[in-house]
Amino acid sequence: MARAVLGTWGVLIALFIAPMPLPEPWRYYLYSPASVGLWMMAMLVSPFVICIVKWEWIKNGKADDR
Repeated sequence: MARAVLGTWGVLIALFIAPMPLPEPWRYYLYSPASVGLWMMAMLVSPFVICIVKWEWIKNGKADDR
């Protein structure tokens, strides 16, 4: 479960840092208070969603047969 949560947080942090090389005027819109707020909500909510979706993998240590 820790691997799923840390992996999710790692992806979200990478997505947050990805626009840094863009020009300054673009960053103003990408890092607006609304987008940062949504990112923070995703940091709190998405680990729970990932754990629910991947519960069989977490419980058994292997992928489900879908």
